[in-house]
Amino acid sequence: MLSPSRPSLQQLIEGCGLSLTPVQYDQLWAYHRMLRAANAELNLTRIHNFENMVLKHYVDSLLVLKFEELPSPLIDMGSGPGLPGIPLKIARPEVEMILAEPRGARADFLGEVVGRLKLEKTEVFAGKVGPRFPRQVQGVITRAVASVPETLERVANCLAPGGRMLFMKGPECDAEIAEARQTRADSFRLVADHAYAIPGTTHERRLVVYERLEGASASVGARAHGGPVREVSSAANPAFKHARELLTGRGIRKQGQALLAGARTIAEVLSRYPERAEAWLTGTKGDAPPLAALTWLRLADPLFQELDVSGTRSPLLLVRVPEMPEWTDDAPWPVGCTLFVPFQDPENVGAVIRSAAAFRVARVVLLQEAAHPFHPKSTRAAGPALFQVPLQHGPSIHDLTSRTVPLIALGTEGPELASEPFPERFGLVPGVEGPGLPAHLRAGHCRRIAIAPEVESLNAAAAVAIALYDYRSRVEAP
Repeated sequence: MLSPSRPSLQQLIEGCGLSLTPVQYDQLWAYHRMLRAANAELNLTRIHNFENMVLKHYVDSLLVLKFEELPSPLIDMGSGPGLPGIPLKIARPEVEMILAEPRGARADFLGEVVGRLKLEKTEVFAGKVGPRFPRQVQGVITRAVASVPETLERVANCLAPGGRMLFMKGPECDAEIAEARQTRADSFRLVADHAYAIPGTTHERRLVVYERLEGASASVGARAHGGPVREVSSAANPAFKHARELLTGRGIRKQGQALLAGARTIAEVLSRYPERAEAWLTGTKGDAPPLAALTWLRLADPLFQELDVSGTRSPLLLVRVPEMPEWTDDAPWPVGCTLFVPFQDPENVGAVIRSAAAFRVARVVLLQEAAHPFHPKSTRAAGPALFQVPLQHGPSIHDLTSRTVPLIALGTEGPELASEPFPERFGLVPGVEGPGLPAHLRAGHCRRIAIAPEVESLNAAAAVAIALYDYRSRVEAP
């Protein structure tokens, strides 16, 4: 076993068929010592044995040069402690190197290495490589764990046509290559797949190289947008998986975001609540966002169709959902009507929120039974009204009581709606679709809407709209 030293470092590297100049060995040894000194605090590597560090980090990085010449400028994407970027820069000082690392402490470490080793034409980019990367380059290299298709998507806008994407992968990456062939063939071509082993170890490696195709630059619409554009071609893409989560109430609650559909609704939201908008989603031929600040997600058409559950075929808008605090009877009640909504059908939830905004209710309290108000079916029914009326979360309808103001249950029993005046402050409570009202609410203040005897009942959302119209018409009567 070799003891850690500069001569041992040189011996191990040359034993693998590689060769550096004396100055380059000095630089690599200085880098090794900095890496070891900073590792305890920054957790830069889990490998601590000297020989393993040399073979699995430095030799592994330098073996790339046996198969490929380095393009320049070259981004080391997800550089971490500087691997493979630092060893490659030492071996090829003429290459312009960009060490891209989003974690601040590691980026600071890379800056110290660049300064101590006096590495010229070397930049540390403290951020992620993606659509917002500020320039185009001729090459990107990575040892990171992201899949081939996902990484190709991330570098699509920063890698110049004819540029090369170099993946340092393990031996089991055939599935990723096959997926990239299906999803990225229009923009990238596989040009090399080198299989090799790290000398002195049992570790097998592959260097997989793609070339950015000449005709695969961003579309005219994307260039005209002037803002951030992200091409999304794979169902494994995190942006797509995030958006797909927003098709369910659970996903909306988790992410605090929602998707809006419908050209008119989106136009109104962008006009009146632009601060809520966060991204613009289209298919490959969709129109550019009307606001330059919006991130444009241009999805492969099958992916966009999966998100466009309403079938509008027009852009979708990703919005930030308003805060919905918990309702409590102990807090002061606002003047007017507080509408409690238990509906399980998201279309009914959206419809009553639209009515609540139209007839100026003080607030809407979504009971535990209710569908999420930003569910896609609800947003289609509610439109911009979702941002026009205060929304709160409440208890189950079975636990709903008030010691403060009367709760008026809307059902099939009790006096007719117009027979008595509404209190200055009150809660209006319709029943759940099907089961109706629980016993404790039926035993309290009830109102009913007079309908033809041969009709059993009204649609829940329609009944609420009638009740709110009656309330507002009497409040505003001279």
